[in-house]
Amino acid sequence: MNRRVVIIGGGVIGSAIASYTLADPAFRGSVTVVERDPTYARASSALSASSIRQQFSTSINIAIGRYGIEFLREAGAKLAVGGDRPDVGLVEPGYLFLASAAGVATLERNHALQRSLGVDVVLLVPAALRARFPWLSTDAITLGSLGLTGEGWFDGWSLLQAFRRHARARGASYVTAEARGFETAAGRIAAVRLADGSTIAGDLFVDAAGPWAAEVASWAGIDLPVRARRRCVFSFSCPTPIERSPLVIDPSGAWFRPEGRGRFIAGVAPAEADDPDEPPLTVDHALFDDVLWPALARRVPAFEAVRLLSAWAGYYEYNTVDQNGIVGPHPGWRNLYFAAGFSGHGIQQSPAVGRGIAECIVHGGYRTLDLSPLRFERYAERRPLVELNVV
Repeated sequence: MNRRVVIIGGGVIGSAIASYTLADPAFRGSVTVVERDPTYARASSALSASSIRQQFSTSINIAIGRYGIEFLREAGAKLAVGGDRPDVGLVEPGYLFLASAAGVATLERNHALQRSLGVDVVLLVPAALRARFPWLSTDAITLGSLGLTGEGWFDGWSLLQAFRRHARARGASYVTAEARGFETAAGRIAAVRLADGSTIAGDLFVDAAGPWAAEVASWAGIDLPVRARRRCVFSFSCPTPIERSPLVIDPSGAWFRPEGRGRFIAGVAPAEADDPDEPPLTVDHALFDDVLWPALARRVPAFEAVRLLSAWAGYYEYNTVDQNGIVGPHPGWRNLYFAAGFSGHGIQQSPAVGRGIAECIVHGGYRTLDLSPLRFERYAERRPLVELNVV
């Protein structure tokens, strides 16, 4: 049976779904991706810091991370188009989560879960941290968790373009238009309505609209707990060499990682009172001066002398309930699928989510990795899946 699949949102999640769907030999039909901005100027995919880890607090996110790192290691072969093998620039220096005394129990619980699932991670006391990273201050630090392999960062823009190019080479049609609503018939979604009044009919629809996924869901009368939350990333240089740095997460919530010799990027979430829905994508420079820089300098004394080079702002598609993705079919509108709400880890989860939704479309359920813990129904069941390691 030929199926017409319509994906709303052509970022890395939507493009991964299109790529995997069309690559499945069992698929018969067409895939149309509706994307209002092919330059991706405001897309989370293009503005992401593009890191990948396995140090999560939930089994499903750990499994997704393990799938993702294996995919990225082989992305050149998996997303090759003709003789063009994309390079996503993956490096694996690891993540380092630091904990004060108050956070040790949580870090140890997470570590036990991670090790039980095969994650290559080690706990380090302050003396071991200083021996490995002499530039690091362990003041008020009781324990650290370091990923030894399988964690790092990559070029998110290249991954987005590689999925998009692969999907188009397989036959995906990318339509530059703004979706405005659904048309329904007999309890099913029948078409998506565009801003110019035209429609695109389909058999299956996917809401992969990122920070704007809740608006798309509202067209079907669904309250999706996903909001656009601004996150700022700051680039700076440091005159003192900082050798062999992983991506470091401070107990304050501040994070940093190297980005070339002598350069770093860093960020921190604003206070909840200063974190409204969909603010303008302008950089909050006061956040760097008043919050981030002091936190960085406390953790790495050499960062007292940093020079701010540039900054940008992008949206997290923030799940306000449990900070985890919402993935799979809606229980009422059975031909509507969600792939949204990843709260900052969407780009690293795009390979697993893309494959999972494609398997649901083609085969009616998950075959490679069971993503059902991320189902929409968990809210009605009052069983939120809370992720503690949100960066």
